[in-house]
Amino acid sequence: MKSGYFITFEGPDGAGKTTVINKLVDLLNLGDEVLLTREPGGSKIAEKIREIILDPKNEEMDDKTEALLYAAARAQHLEEVINPALKAGKLVISDRYLDSSLAYQGMGRGLGIDAVYQINQFATDGLLPDLTILLDLKPEEGLKRIGKYRSEDRLELAGLEFHQKVYTGYQEVAKKYPERVKMVDASQSVDQVVADCLQLIKEKLPNLVKGE
Repeated sequence: MKSGYFITFEGPDGAGKTTVINKLVDLLNLGDEVLLTREPGGSKIAEKIREIILDPKNEEMDDKTEALLYAAARAQHLEEVINPALKAGKLVISDRYLDSSLAYQGMGRGLGIDAVYQINQFATDGLLPDLTILLDLKPEEGLKRIGKYRSEDRLELAGLEFHQKVYTGYQEVAKKYPERVKMVDASQSVDQVVADCLQLIKEKLPNLVKGE
């Protein structure tokens, strides 16, 4: 690759982002030219902030504090990890990015999508993904999956009403940025979700897929 490319995966809790990303990477013909990362986290300092945000013991955290902590973790993640990889011409794939804040804090916490976007404009210097794949799954199903497969963090424990707002937030984000954000039905089998995501990537970067 002559220049870097930035792909993010978004979706409600339980949508299967991590599983899908790991399967997709096996199908991409990049070797060490692909960087996998996640948010919140991805670097030492950002991972420390992640622990604070997601710790269920931090019940008293103010919604604005939460939004600012996410933005702070994102700024550090960009500085240490994403920007250097893009500068080196790599494909960067991130499990969550800015749109998570728009959905979770903007809509879920009621801070407003535009207000949270402005906070993150400062944190990211305006860097947006080239492609965002939104794994679309109703919150009821996502929470059911979480309860079945893993422990819940502070946001996962926020309740169905909160997650319904988050889901609405993601729908609004998809409408707001239709050229960048592409939806995939995450209620399908994992193999079908991977195939749909792969097709979206092929449309943008046709030479990335093995055998193509």
